Amino acid sequence: MLSTRATTKLCSPKQAAQLGRVVLPLHRATSSIPGCPAALRITAVYTSQHPSSSRSFSTTTPNHLKDFFPAKETGFIRTTPPAWPHHGYTEAEMLAVEPAHRETKTVGDWMAWKLIRLCRWGMDFVTGLTPDQQVDMKHSTTATSASKPLTEAQWLVRFVFLESIAGVPGMVAGMLRHLHSLRRLKRDNGWIETLLEESYNERMHLLTFMKMCEPGRVMKLLILGAQGVFFNAMFLAYLVSPRICHRFVGYLEEEAVHTYTRCIRELDAGLLPKWTDEKFVIPDMAVRYWNMPEGKRTMRDLVLYIRADEATHRGVNHTLGNLNQKEDPNPFVSVYRDGKEGQRPVAALKPTGYEREEVIG
Repeated sequence: MLSTRATTKLCSPKQAAQLGRVVLPLHRATSSIPGCPAALRITAVYTSQHPSSSRSFSTTTPNHLKDFFPAKETGFIRTTPPAWPHHGYTEAEMLAVEPAHRETKTVGDWMAWKLIRLCRWGMDFVTGLTPDQQVDMKHSTTATSASKPLTEAQWLVRFVFLESIAGVPGMVAGMLRHLHSLRRLKRDNGWIETLLEESYNERMHLLTFMKMCEPGRVMKLLILGAQGVFFNAMFLAYLVSPRICHRFVGYLEEEAVHTYTRCIRELDAGLLPKWTDEKFVIPDMAVRYWNMPEGKRTMRDLVLYIRADEATHRGVNHTLGNLNQKEDPNPFVSVYRDGKEGQRPVAALKPTGYEREEVIG
């Protein structure tokens, strides 16, 4: 956090005084978040709809804000389109998504679920949730009401941390299946592309939220540590049991759907005024990636798109966890026999995943 004393070396006394009148109230505002370390606090800063101030949440003013993922400026290249353009959703598809939970059926399922519960506890701790901000813990994956809402700052910390982790499993699984295909000299039957696209999609979620906030050093350290542990653990686990890993990711995505559903309901209830303000503008990269139409570019619309993505990952991974890991084709990209294209599985609307006999036959 900047102070007026620190800024005197960077600007005139008059400018430093003006900056201090902005920064110090923001510093006091962040101290009201219970249990949230200072380096994790992210304070909302309203900006106009001027193109130079499209990033609306940070610990600094827009003029001092650093873009963590700036576009590379070159003499000839104008822009780099996404490797996997988003396929889009209808509004009805997005509104149909709901939190759900697949009951454990095997020892592997139970292990994956208990590990996710531990991760959920860690997420709540990092976010600084107080007891009155907790949902009914007996139904923590489906309950979305609490006596006290999260703040916009807490939501952003939660989103950034969640998406920085969620982009790892698809990359690890896709990499190992790629090597497995080369080693066995056999086709992978569509799994690799879906897993890598999932990882790419999760990274786009992270980049979008990074346009809205600037994490502190503690947050960066937590992400670095979590990613280092998680990547290596997922790498080793996928070598041992891909099925359990996909079940684990299915449960992880259940938590993501729960997180975004709760955020949507708090937005609808008017509990997040900074994001419902008419002056709030979502990042341009989100509008381009999801092809968001005019009039449907609010924070609520953005969260709806992201929740639908997570619901798709939830259904895909629970389904992949039900298949023969070495021989079955990926049912979500396969061409079906006898003109049954209309029966292709829709992962977002099958929260517990498809059983093998439903999609393989």
